Order: sequence, then C-alpha cells, then structure tokens
Amino acid sequence: MSFLYFAYGSNMLTSRLIARCPSARAIGTASAANHALEFSKKSMDGSGKATLIAQNNTIHTPGVLFEIDECERDALDKFEGAGKGYDRVNEFSVTTFEETVSATTYLASETQSGLLPFDWYLAVVIAGALEHELGGDHQNLLRGIAHTVDEDLTRKTRTAALKALADHGYLDYRALL
Repeated sequence: MSFLYFAYGSNMLTSRLIARCPSARAIGTASAANHALEFSKKSMDGSGKATLIAQNNTIHTPGVLFEIDECERDALDKFEGAGKGYDRVNEFSVTTFEETVSATTYLASETQSGLLPFDWYLAVVIAGALEHELGGDHQNLLRGIAHTVDEDLTRKTRTAALKALADHGYLDYRALL
C-alpha cells in the first residue's frame, strides 16, 4: 500500500524527502488551486516555514506529487510536525496535467504574518522547484521572498538541508537565492 503526497515546500527536493521517507518516488508535478504559498508557519526556531493558504481567486500553487509507502506515513507525520504546528490533510485536491487527484499534504495549524524563512530553507524550496521544473514564474516568486540569514551554523536542520542540497550538486546554497 502507498499514498500520494503533495509537496510544495522543502520536501519538493527529492533527496530531502528520501532522507525522511526512503520509498518516496516523484510521480510528477501538480498544483493546488485557489491556494497561495506563504512562509507564515512559525517554526520552533522562530523562522517562517512554508504553508498553503486558501484563497478565493485563481492562484494555483505548483508542487510535486510523490508516492510513498504507507508504512512511512508516521515518519512523514513526525518530520512535518503533524499535530505540532501542521495539520495532516488526507483528502487535499491537486490537479496534474491529466486529472484532479486526492493527496496527503500538511497545512499550518496557525499562521503568523511577518515571519521570514531562513536563507538555507528558502534555498531548499527553490532547489526543489528547479529540480521539478515548476516554471520560471514560480521560481521568480520564490527568489523574491524576503528571508533572513541563519546565524546558527550548527543547527541540525540547517546541516541536513545543506547535505540535501549538496546531494543535488548545490555546494553554495546562496547562489539559489
């Protein structure tokens, strides 16, 4: 058994998701209709993490559809902070080139305006958008997001993110911003 997972943030970078869920396999791109991407989910480190916000307009946020073995759902919940800042949504509609499908995704339980993502986190999101060719408009939108430099060079999440970027050939994450 497996499930579909819609990634729109840092998990779009395949090596990052595979480090968390080894069975993850990219199916293709998809988009969330009437949802805007924001970095308004407050992280434990005080930075802004990605979330989708429902909008009553024609905004479509692109992302990547992955297939993951059901036995890894709990691991994904843990990494995504299900019940601790993010809510798992199992019946989230996304549109591929061919059809609308239902996938699992994670949305912020609460949002806060004015948050900034760390530079390395935003670089991972941009690298995922590049890897899956989500389009120049989305890449430009991401590159236009205000961010802050993480002064804690020993932060475990930073180290893991930089490893995932290096696995994709990005040795200087700042070049992505």
